Amino acid sequence: MARHINWEDARSILRKLREEQVRDGDTVVQLWERVLMEQSDKLGDESWMVHEQVCVAALDCRRLDLADACIETLESKFPHSIRVQRLWGMYYEAEERYEKADAMYQKIIEQDSTNMFARKRQVAILKAQQKTTEAIEKLNEYLKKFMTDYEAWMELCDLYLEEHDYSNAAFCVEELIMSNPHNHLFHQKYAEIRYTQGGNDNMEQSRAYFSQAVKLNPNNTRALYGLFLAATSLAMSTGKGLKEKQMNSKYAAWAAEQIVFKYKSYLSEEQLRDMRILESIEKMLESLNSSVGS
Repeated sequence: MARHINWEDARSILRKLREEQVRDGDTVVQLWERVLMEQSDKLGDESWMVHEQVCVAALDCRRLDLADACIETLESKFPHSIRVQRLWGMYYEAEERYEKADAMYQKIIEQDSTNMFARKRQVAILKAQQKTTEAIEKLNEYLKKFMTDYEAWMELCDLYLEEHDYSNAAFCVEELIMSNPHNHLFHQKYAEIRYTQGGNDNMEQSRAYFSQAVKLNPNNTRALYGLFLAATSLAMSTGKGLKEKQMNSKYAAWAAEQIVFKYKSYLSEEQLRDMRILESIEKMLESLNSSVGS
């Protein structure tokens, strides 16, 4: 692709990728090596941003030789730059020299205690070494300082789930829901955690949050299926009265109807037969109706 692009077009493509914050390592590396590199002096002051962009792309592509060359160029121009130190940290991570990478990030934090990137990379290093407990501790420390970082809360939730600590995982999603109550994916995530915990109380919360996720985004098929499963579980529970069973049976039937409609709207009859999902739903509804009816 890069061979058929002229210098100005290549420059524009890299600029657009930067502006839109898109990481496309292969494209960036190819454009740099085949088009821009030999005439990089024409970039002027933009050269430094391009070198940083190419360095990150090279690390994504495991081109450590190219990344090293870019960092050396940037360091000669900005010998005391925190951004260059950050690139060295990422380079050491790519080499799996985790102690050296962590030391570099710690150096950045000592210079700038508000540097979110360095703190999050320290968590990433612990994850790469499968030190989940330590990663959780480090991320909790981070969130005490940066409580509005939604990505960090979701990351902490996933770490707790790896440890099967569902209560703390649920707490993380509760924080997300309070901060952004209109995000259907947060409601879906919370519902899934409560569903996994099991028991009637958790299942009721699961059904309620799946319902809210569907309300916020009617096209969320995963939430619809979750609503169907949670309502079915409650309708067939021995700890529920007939009235509650009938109500949950209606929820399950409605969710099943929506799922069937969506699948039939997008798939052919042959595809539906191959998937067998509708057959499974129909069997569950038959079992449900039989249980509630009895």
